[in-house]
Amino acid sequence: MTLDDLRVFVAVCRAGSLSAVARDLGCTQSAVSQHVRRLERRTGTELLERHARGVVPTEAGRILQTAAADGIAGLDGALRRLDELVRGDSGSVRITTGATTVRHFMSEAVVGFRRRHPQVSLEFQTENSSRSCFDALAADDLDLAWITIGRPVRGIEQRPVMELPWVLAVCADDPLAARSRVEPADLTGIRHIRLPENSASRAHLDASFAESGIRIRSDTSVADWDTALLLAELGLGHALVPALPGWRVPGSEGPLRLVPVPDLPPLPVGWAVRRWAALSPLARVFADDVARSCTARAARQQ
Repeated sequence: MTLDDLRVFVAVCRAGSLSAVARDLGCTQSAVSQHVRRLERRTGTELLERHARGVVPTEAGRILQTAAADGIAGLDGALRRLDELVRGDSGSVRITTGATTVRHFMSEAVVGFRRRHPQVSLEFQTENSSRSCFDALAADDLDLAWITIGRPVRGIEQRPVMELPWVLAVCADDPLAARSRVEPADLTGIRHIRLPENSASRAHLDASFAESGIRIRSDTSVADWDTALLLAELGLGHALVPALPGWRVPGSEGPLRLVPVPDLPPLPVGWAVRRWAALSPLARVFADDVARSCTARAARQQ
C-alpha cells in the first residue's frame, strides 16, 4: 500500500468512476484498478461496489476514504508550508468556491492581497455547490472554501462572515416593482426562478417557505444567482436572491428592481476549512482580508 494508492482511491471515491480518474491522471483504467486492488489485498476486504453507472465505496471503503483524505490533506498542507518557509514570502493560497463568488465577495480583497503579496499565487477551483466545495476541500490540497453556512459537516470547520438579506428581483414593469418591501405571503403568486436543486441557498430558502407555509410555483431553474437576475430582468419570472455586497437595495434604476423581503431569514455565508489551527499564515491573511472587505462593503450599502 502506497501513498499513490490512497490518492487514487480517494479520487475514485469522489468521482464515482474509474475511467474518469484514469482520464484525469492520463493513464489506463487498468492502472487505476491496480491501485484499488492493492488496497483491497492489504485490507483484506472489498472497498468498492461496481455498478452500471460507476462505483461507490463500501462501508469499509468509506472508512478508508475518510481517513486517507484527512491524512493526505494534512500531509500536502504540511509540505506546502515547508515549501513556503524555504521560499520566504512566496507561496500559494488555494480556494474553492462557486462560479460567481470571486466577483461578488472577493474582488476588493484579491486586489489588496495581490498588492501586498505579489509573489503569492492565488488559485481558484470552481464548484457548483457548497457540498461540492466540502468534498473538494476534504479530498484535495485546498486551503479555503467559500460556502453557504449550513449544518455541521464531519471534518470541516465553518466560520460565518456575514448574513445576506433576501431580495425579490423583478422587471421594472412588474406590479411588485413599486413596493418598498415584499411580505412572505405576497410570494405565493410569483413565478419563481429557482436556484439549483443541490445548492445550500435553495435548501435554506425552501426551509423558510416550509416554515412559513408558503407554496410557490416554479417552471424555471438556473445554475447561479446572476442568471436568475438576468431572467427576472427579461420578465421571465421572479428571482429570490441574497442581496450581495455592493448592490443598492432597493434598486430604482434600469430594467431590474430589487425589492427587500426582510421577514425571510437571512442567508449566512463564510469560510470553511479542514482546521483553522492548521491553516497557513498566507491563507489566514487572505481569509481575514475577504471578511473585512465584505463587512466594509455591506456597511457602505446600508
